[in-house]
Formats: sequence, structure tokens, C-alpha cells
Amino acid sequence: MLLRFSRPSLLYSRTFCTGNPSSDSKLFVAGLSWAVDERSLKDAFSFFGDVTEVRIMYDKNSGRSRGFGFVSFSRTDEARSAKDAMDGKAFMGRPLKISFALEKSRDAPVVVPRLSTSGDSNS
Repeated sequence: MLLRFSRPSLLYSRTFCTGNPSSDSKLFVAGLSWAVDERSLKDAFSFFGDVTEVRIMYDKNSGRSRGFGFVSFSRTDEARSAKDAMDGKAFMGRPLKISFALEKSRDAPVVVPRLSTSGDSNS
């Protein structure tokens, strides 16, 4: 049974990350449809290589997907190929946003790389 909600609930959690990838073969996948499960995500990414782990993050209270997860590959080049091919592509009706996963660290501040735009005046 597929439940549909008119508006996603917001759940904020505090995750501390360093700027270093936790593994060059682990991808962070955002923009997941609520209909996506681990099996369908693994099937979609298996085309690019040996998927060793798939984890979708769920809201503790509702049990509904939070819209992101992780896909791990056995090799770095497979992860890079999957990222390059799937980033921005529609999967089950929603565009995916894919990056390499960041390493968790409890005592470090969140470091989020910023892309400069042509309107920045930091010169």
C-alpha cells in the first residue's frame, strides 16, 4: 500500500561532516521519490557496477522516506561513472542530485563546499 501525503513533514537532524569523502565509492543520493525502495535504487545503480550497499533514510515518526540515501560501490571508478551518468537525471519522476558521501564526525563543524557564481564580488 502506497501512502501519499499532501505535504512532506520536515525533520531536522544535526549531522557534522568534514569536507573529506568517507569513501570514493560511496554516493549520497538526494531527490528520491517516496516510492523508491532499496531494491529499486540498487537496480537503477547496478548498471554501473557492483553495488555493495544501499541505504535509504527514513523518518523515525512517520516511517516515510526522507528523500535521500546512500549507494556504495565496490570500486571508485564505478561510483564515479554512476555519479556522472545519474546526477540530474529523472528517476521515478524526480531529478536526482548525486555527490560523493561525506565522512561523519561528531566534533567537527559542517563544511559545505560553495560554488561561486559570476555575481560574487569576492575579488
